[in-house]
Amino acid sequence: MTTTDLAEPIERKDADEDAGAVAGPSVARLLRPHLRSFAAVVILQVIGALAGLAPLLAVVELGRTLLSPGPIDHAHVRTVVIAGAAGLLVRLLFTAAAAGAGHLLDNRVQLAFRRQLAASLERVPIGWLSRRRTGELAKVVGEDVSAVHPFIAHAPGELVAAFVVPPVSLVYLFTVDWRLTLITLIPVVLAMALIPLLMLPARTREQEAYDAAMGRIAGSVVEFVQGISVVKAFGGAERAHRAFLTAADDFVGVFSRWVRGMSVIAAGMQLVLSPPFVLLIVLIGGTALITSGGLASADLLPFLLLGLGLTAPVAALGHGFDDLQSAGRAVGRIEDVLAVRPLPEPAHPRAPQGHRVELRDVRFAYDAGREVLRGIDLVLEPGTVTAVVGPSGSGKSTLVQLLPRFFDPTHGSVLLGGVDLREIGSRELYRRVSFVFQDVRLLRASVADNIASAVPQAGRDDVVRVARLAGVHDRVLRLPRGYDTVLGQEAKLSGGEAQRISIARALLADTPVLVLDEATSFADPQTEQAVRRALAMRGGDRTVVVIAHRLETIAAADTVVVLEDGAIVERGSPADLLAHGGRFAALWRSHRSAEIETHGGVPRGEEPR
Repeated sequence: MTTTDLAEPIERKDADEDAGAVAGPSVARLLRPHLRSFAAVVILQVIGALAGLAPLLAVVELGRTLLSPGPIDHAHVRTVVIAGAAGLLVRLLFTAAAAGAGHLLDNRVQLAFRRQLAASLERVPIGWLSRRRTGELAKVVGEDVSAVHPFIAHAPGELVAAFVVPPVSLVYLFTVDWRLTLITLIPVVLAMALIPLLMLPARTREQEAYDAAMGRIAGSVVEFVQGISVVKAFGGAERAHRAFLTAADDFVGVFSRWVRGMSVIAAGMQLVLSPPFVLLIVLIGGTALITSGGLASADLLPFLLLGLGLTAPVAALGHGFDDLQSAGRAVGRIEDVLAVRPLPEPAHPRAPQGHRVELRDVRFAYDAGREVLRGIDLVLEPGTVTAVVGPSGSGKSTLVQLLPRFFDPTHGSVLLGGVDLREIGSRELYRRVSFVFQDVRLLRASVADNIASAVPQAGRDDVVRVARLAGVHDRVLRLPRGYDTVLGQEAKLSGGEAQRISIARALLADTPVLVLDEATSFADPQTEQAVRRALAMRGGDRTVVVIAHRLETIAAADTVVVLEDGAIVERGSPADLLAHGGRFAALWRSHRSAEIETHGGVPRGEEPR
């Protein structure tokens, strides 16, 4: 099966995330192997933070020694200086070691996350992927994983500084004067009182809205860039820009609300934790105690030095609060992706007997209470071509995506060779069913590897053979290195050429059931001929179902199924349906008129016989 393409996006909400149990290890389990390394980083940071108090205490002790009456104890001074210098050296060594170890650990954790996300995305149903914007998934794998960086690499230092250094400093300050210690804590208490305001539900909702707005911008940018050639060719600049401009305007509004809600709180915390405010509080309290005779002048010095040390960690924690919250939300989105379970594999797989396809009372809904397919009963016989037609939104793509089991029906069953697809192992199913997507996405790999992705063991002769059948061989030979040319790096193919590569891939897979979803959407003669070759292969024994709008494809079909609002309204041979004069006849006349207008009065489609 050609699973390297991406299905056409379907704008619908999740169907309860496939009722997901966890598909693989959760984020907590991913972090578990790194707990010892994380603990080592914290211990290094604790030692470094505590050692960092030694220079401050040395300065305090020197000041009190030099300001005290009587002769100076030079030995004591030397001891204090050496202790302060040693503490500074230990701090530099251990904090540097903690920072280096933290960043190395962060790299390992991010690598583990990305590997697990890649493994999880390989297992999730293709239908789940088709309903996600490329930008949203790219944000999870890229930005959201990177958002864990502050928590791993920086949070240990900030948290240790905030919760280890202040208690040790307070113990020392209480031994000097408990009254001035309480006065010095006033800025800290004021700042801590503001922190709960950052955690109000309104602030959380604003942050979530901010992240969602950023995701919409990323998705709209990806879509705009991918469609820029169409915009330039057909002049749809205004429509093309509308989605991006809407996303950008939405982001501006969300960001403005977030800034208004946070600015007052942030300004208040910055004010009360600023060094001038802290020094003012300490000096006012210290002056009052000194003038009343309750405190020696030299004893004011430790409060001036360590008082700033009390507020600095809280300030750092406040500045990093947004990063920690962002990391928490990013981890939540990573867990959401990891929690999507794959379609269940049968405990005892059964092998199909033949390749007759049946849909029995099939119903399907992406959202509860909103069915996209309603009571589909359909038989696709081997050796026949069935064309599925209908207006946009009638459920055509959803119907054909059930055949390779991109989704499971919410009611009824899809059978291959008399066996429910849910009882067939995925490997066996993909050996029997291949799919050519409308919107082709080729791998950044060689042309040969792209064609052979469904059959990796295929030789070069087989690759060339199917490339000839798909009408793309001559184009490949004109590439810089022929079949060894890396697509997306050394060369870029047109839409029709990419579809022919995809058709060659399906021909090489040579499955007895072939599903074509608008495989001639990039209409060029070579692509149409390639599709016809695909339909004619396997000696007329292949079961083919194709979503078709082109008259040539419809006229060549054995059976036409007309869908409308998720239900089959007509079925039969093209000639019979045309003679009947119903929905199909109306669609045929509409397509025929469009062909006549496009080709100057010469209809390209042959009349069904």
